[in-house]
This record gives sequence, structure tokens and C-alpha cells, in this order.
Amino acid sequence: MARQARGEYLNPNEVQVVHCVQRCVRQAYLCGLDKNTGNDYEHRRGWIRDRFEMLASVFAVDCLTYAVMSNHLHVVLRSRPDVVKQWSDDDVARRWWKLFPQRKDANGKAEEPTDSDLGMIKNNATRLEEIRQRLSDVSWWMRCTAENIARRANKDDGVSGRFWQGRYRAQLLLDEASVLACAAYVDLNPVRAAMADRPENSEFTGAKDRIDDLNQRAGTKREKRSKATHAWERSGRRRKSGWLAPVEINERRDSAGADRDQTGRRASLKGFLSIPLAQYLDLLDWTGRQVRGDKRGAIPKHLAPILSRLGMDGHSWCDVVKKFGRMFKRAAGSRQSLHDEAARRNQSYLQGPGAALFAD
Repeated sequence: MARQARGEYLNPNEVQVVHCVQRCVRQAYLCGLDKNTGNDYEHRRGWIRDRFEMLASVFAVDCLTYAVMSNHLHVVLRSRPDVVKQWSDDDVARRWWKLFPQRKDANGKAEEPTDSDLGMIKNNATRLEEIRQRLSDVSWWMRCTAENIARRANKDDGVSGRFWQGRYRAQLLLDEASVLACAAYVDLNPVRAAMADRPENSEFTGAKDRIDDLNQRAGTKREKRSKATHAWERSGRRRKSGWLAPVEINERRDSAGADRDQTGRRASLKGFLSIPLAQYLDLLDWTGRQVRGDKRGAIPKHLAPILSRLGMDGHSWCDVVKKFGRMFKRAAGSRQSLHDEAARRNQSYLQGPGAALFAD
């Protein structure tokens, strides 16, 4: 049976959270150490992470977390058509020029556009509206990642041909439970693959970027450490993870028009979980121990309420995180959220029976 077209369930005009997976051709280790040839392509993981950071500064798309592995990548994205509507025509034109410059300097970076360059984009109303929509489109984010990395890798190897294995896979995340489980699944990818023994050693993940910033913050002066965590997370100008979406939802900060980021590194300041960063990292650390350990330990008391609110215990939670990629197809969420989304799309179901793993 042919895979459903992404355009049938991904809509850049709606705020959607999407888990995207892109694999290297033939699942070869083209971003790590290839044991068959002995070639080391580890540096390409850095390319992908840097590309994500650059795209976060251009697109009206929030990057919630990511993981770059040796032969594939994961990224959790949230489209923000509400943000792109706030941008002026000049903003849209400048961002598009940064993606597709007509002139580059000696280092291959986009030269500063002239008024004429921007005018060619802004003066075509139909074209400008199309570009505005593309800047909140998850598929265009993935396209701008795949094409750039493929060209660089082919140049690196002195070859031509495909670098990625077909089109990327996309899963809609319909509620907070599915977003939390998917974020943990993505951040723990290196742990499950035995590339790292704990989240703080998991290179090229959103969790590692956040943990590095926390460690750096812990080494600052005492008066600076006394500032509120949400204020620190909001100010992403100098932080390694400053291009990622903040973890904790703040209703006042995230209200319409109040969540625009001023650093230019990300689309907005909107969080994606109703727990603070510290609690998320604690849950991630405990889950990673269960995934890699021989025996399941008891869920700590301070983390138990999080899973109880989702209708899960420690054992079922670990199973979801460990098998998330295989358990869900086009969408993930509670039975009710899957049913509601199917009804909204006039479909009988989004995927096979028994796919919902969260209690209603």
C-alpha cells in the first residue's frame, strides 16, 4: 500500500507539531564511522546540527528537539503560521534571500541584499504570499536541510548521486503526552543505540545542548545564578540551545503576540511542555537508565505525578519511549485525540486500531 501523501495531513497554515525522520541512503553510516570502509564522517553530524540552527533563525518553525545519528536524523518541529503572519514583507524577503541568495561571498555565505534584490521578491504579491507560506512549512524546512547536506557530502566525497533514502517520514503529535514521549524518544536515541550511556553524553541532541548550557550557567557568578530559570531560558542570545524552543509553557509569555523572540535565533519563545526544563531532564535521565539497564527501577516520587497525569506508570512509559518509532505511523496521541483528528479530516481513522498508548 502506497504511503499517504504528506500534503494530506501536514498543513503549513495550521499550528502542528511534527516528528520528522530522515535516513541516509541504504541506511549507510554516512554521518558517522563506517565500519565497512573505515571512513569517518562524524563531522557531518555537526553540519546537520548547524543547519538546523540556521533554519531556526529563518523559518517560522519552532525546533523542539533533535538528534543526529550516524545514519539518520530526528527532529521535532512546530509550524507557526501565526508567527509568519506578523512578519513584514521586508522580513519575509530577507529571510528568503538568506535561504536562497542570488549572490554569495568568498566564504559561500549570502551577501547583503540590495533594495533591488528585495524588491524583486516583494513586488510580486502572489510569489510573496507563496514564500510566506513556505516559511512556516515543515516540509520546506526538511527540504532545505536535505538538499544542503547532500550537496556538501557529495562535494566532500567527490561523488554525485543520492545521499538520503527517499522522502522523510512525518508523524503528527496531537497532544502533550505524545509530544513528551516523542521528545524523550528523540533525545534518548543515542542512549538506546549504545552511542552514549546517559543524556549528558549524547552528542548532537537537543538534550545535550540544554544540559551544556545548564552546566555553563552553574559555573557563573552566584548573583547570576539567582535569576529565574524561565527568564534564563527565554534569553537565548549566548546559549548553545538558544535556537531551540523553551521547554516550559508560560501562559502569559506565550500569549498571542507576546512570544516573539528578539534574539533572531528562533521563531518564538513558546514552550511545549507543562513542566520545567529541570523536571524534563530528570525524567529523561531516569528513563535513560531504564532503557539501558537490565532491570526497571521504581519511578522517583517527584517524577511520578508527571506520568500519572498522562495516565501512565513507569513501565508503560519506558515501553512507549523505547518503541515510539515503531508503534506510531502518521500520528501519535491518546485514543480521543486520534479520534478527534480523524473526524476533523473526515477519515475513519488515522492509523490501525490499538495504536494509541495513552490513557484518556
